[in-house]
Amino acid sequence: MNKLSALFAAGLLGTLPALAQDNCLTAIPITAGTYVVDTIDGPEVPQPVCASGGNTATRGEWYVYTAPADVSVTVTSDLPENVAVTPGLDTRVHIYTGTCGALTCYDGDDDNGSGYLSIALFNLQAGQSVYIAWDNRWNARGFSFSVIEGEPFSEAVSFTNVSVPVTGTLRAVVDMNNDGLDDVVGMNSETIDNVTYTTGVTIAYQQPGGGFSAQTFPTAQIPNTPSWSLCAGDLDGNGWNDLMIGGGSKVTLLFADADGNGFSTDTTYSQYIFCQRTNLVDINNDGLLDAFSCHDVQPNVYFLNNGNGSFTFYQGGLGNTPGGGNYGSIWTDFDSDGDVDLFIAKCRGGNQVVSTDQLHRNNGDGTYTEVAAQYNLANFTQTWSSAWGDYDNDGDMDVMVGASSFSSGGHKLLRNDGNTFTDVTAGSGFDTFTGTNIEHVTHDFNNDGWLDIMGGANTIMMNNGDMTFTPNPVGFDVSSVGDLDNDGYMDIQTGATARINNGVGNNYIRVNLVGTVSNKNAIGARVTVTTASGSQIREIRSGDGFRFMSYLGAHFGLGTDEEVLQVTVRFPSGIVNVVDNPAINGTLTVVEDINTSVQDLAKQPLVLFPVPTADILFLSGDYSSNKPVRVFDTNGKLVVQTMVTGNHINVGGLVPGIYVLEVQTADGPVQRSFAKD
Repeated sequence: MNKLSALFAAGLLGTLPALAQDNCLTAIPITAGTYVVDTIDGPEVPQPVCASGGNTATRGEWYVYTAPADVSVTVTSDLPENVAVTPGLDTRVHIYTGTCGALTCYDGDDDNGSGYLSIALFNLQAGQSVYIAWDNRWNARGFSFSVIEGEPFSEAVSFTNVSVPVTGTLRAVVDMNNDGLDDVVGMNSETIDNVTYTTGVTIAYQQPGGGFSAQTFPTAQIPNTPSWSLCAGDLDGNGWNDLMIGGGSKVTLLFADADGNGFSTDTTYSQYIFCQRTNLVDINNDGLLDAFSCHDVQPNVYFLNNGNGSFTFYQGGLGNTPGGGNYGSIWTDFDSDGDVDLFIAKCRGGNQVVSTDQLHRNNGDGTYTEVAAQYNLANFTQTWSSAWGDYDNDGDMDVMVGASSFSSGGHKLLRNDGNTFTDVTAGSGFDTFTGTNIEHVTHDFNNDGWLDIMGGANTIMMNNGDMTFTPNPVGFDVSSVGDLDNDGYMDIQTGATARINNGVGNNYIRVNLVGTVSNKNAIGARVTVTTASGSQIREIRSGDGFRFMSYLGAHFGLGTDEEVLQVTVRFPSGIVNVVDNPAINGTLTVVEDINTSVQDLAKQPLVLFPVPTADILFLSGDYSSNKPVRVFDTNGKLVVQTMVTGNHINVGGLVPGIYVLEVQTADGPVQRSFAKD
């Protein structure tokens, strides 16, 4: 059967020239039904890209569908004949509105179906037409697909598509020019002598009045591309966000210039690393941002920041499974003790040892202990990512471990009950939700004050406020998330299309942080917003989901609350800043202030002696000896991090001057100044 035979058999077509669906202008009109594509060999490549997977396709097949009434439409290759006849079949589909030569993404999908098959679901109005285009990004083999009509679905949140002038592999939505507005980052590449190089970065800068202005910054020929993941943060502390490129065999750190106007410095590490999720995080909490990468086939790796522009490579200690299986890392303070921990979503087919999820608890001294079984998180789930957030607004982090397949069970929603995580999947909505994905992220998309979850089936699971979730199909896959029109609602960038959140009229507040003692981005900080309705928490993270980089701040929907009583920021250093009664429906910037965190010394007596001291500084008073002790210079730079030995620390290595010592107490950090001879 050739690729037109199903249409002729159904009586849907008269005589058409062969290969008539090889380009947009000759796209075949189709209705509801099942169709066969012999092979994907049309010369017109579907553009722009409306699904994940990059823009490296070279062929396409084109169809056009017109809605006979107000309907929901499912376009799917997830059919029994595809699974049975061609195991491992991998398809990708793009759905467009507009006219040939001026198409706009309306929907699209890569892997929302079983295995690597595609499912796109969207609403259309009567008479509305869309182009359906399949490409050969993964293979050109023949397959069947169906167009299924149904009743229109209701939308708790909806989006409008806007084209963004950005090229390359799109992996990040993050503020790259420090104007408080999220930008879109595309990584450009070129293949030379069968080696693919990163050759530039295109940034579509969000403009204060709306829209984007794109600029491309050439780089050196970097023998690595973000084929698996990308993350961002200020690694060198110069005030501009750098990029970590996670490729199929190596890691590259790409540094922004001192004026933020280009990327002229990069380091590609020689060690073999089959990267999966990458993150920037202060692993040893010394105030310097480090780099971490999951390794697919070996123990995980990380690069500790030496503070002089160099990084030291380490392997093991944060996921030691010899066979790897490390896919989706996320850094979160699961036990709310003030330091950041690591959860790893793992996947490796039927190998249960390699595929059991891990939780690495931060011991507070630069070391970590794997404790997943202790907390009911050592699950064999087949997952590439997890979404961590406070879904019940009780002040601690819960988790939805998202299934990438149902071969070892489905999604797991787990509530943080302090000393364990309780499986509350049954009745939550995730027990009946069959959409799978390698990407799962959480944001409050309708600004009602409850975190929603986006993952499979082009659907946002809307939080009902009682640990149950309702599906809300949106017609596109999960990707980078941020506020791309500065209206306080979270938008989503897929390919070169910004999915602009239409909003529902709720209030919001955004909180941007600037670290001084902590790393510049304050990655690892926890932000608490309190209103009359209660409190919400967020964490600052670089890299969530599996591949993408999203907003480097804290976004809170406030529902109908018209004021914020208090914003509390606990920085990674332990310093706590409090802002009372900030304005809402805008952005609050909090700069880490060493003075506002100091506790009342009458309540927390602490005596240092002798002062001045030549080398040994003794401590007397109420402090925690099992927590790190830090010493800062007068510029706020961390110069010593150690533990109390007996009742003293050695500061003999410091140059003469005035310093601030910080210790931890049951009520938070306490600071005292001292002089060093």
